[in-house]
Amino acid sequence: MTQDSGLKTKDSKIRCSWATSDPLYIKYHDEEWGKPVYDDKILFEFLILEGAQAGLSWITILRRRENYRKAFAGFDVKKVAAFTEKDVERLMNDEGIIRNRLKVNSAITNAKLFIEIQKEFDSFSKYMWSFVPDGKPIQNRIEKMGDVPPRTELSDRISKDMKKRGFKFFGTTICYAHMQATGMVNDHLLNCCAR
Repeated sequence: MTQDSGLKTKDSKIRCSWATSDPLYIKYHDEEWGKPVYDDKILFEFLILEGAQAGLSWITILRRRENYRKAFAGFDVKKVAAFTEKDVERLMNDEGIIRNRLKVNSAITNAKLFIEIQKEFDSFSKYMWSFVPDGKPIQNRIEKMGDVPPRTELSDRISKDMKKRGFKFFGTTICYAHMQATGMVNDHLLNCCAR
């Protein structure tokens, strides 16, 4: 078996090869990645985390997730939307998160826009899932990780709409990663234990 077609870990389960042997990655892979999310608070959390991840590895962000939770008011979108310049400076001095001023400011901007979408669509979840045919997760038939696209026409469309609304750090590649993380698309390998 090639690593690209799955990885057998210590517990003898076959997982997507990116899950590695890191317990944090395995837990995330098995319990969250690819599982449909309809809760706005969790969708907002992933919006913040995916934006922070731009240009970095996901494990880098996953290891800082609890720090992000503390720094960003438990991912309470209304609290984050109300952050001031003083909060930006506090975040820029927080060694537990990625201290990139553009990413920090975009998280606050995106929180405000997230609330606007909630008002327009009743929830951010309804907005996001409205892009997916029949509002059901797309079940891709992935035989090897090399088959997973970095973006799709659908992620292009969602990203374009969100950019038009003013969202930052949500290009098509980040959008597709968000879709995978929140189960809008299932890209687990066909032989993966978490499928």
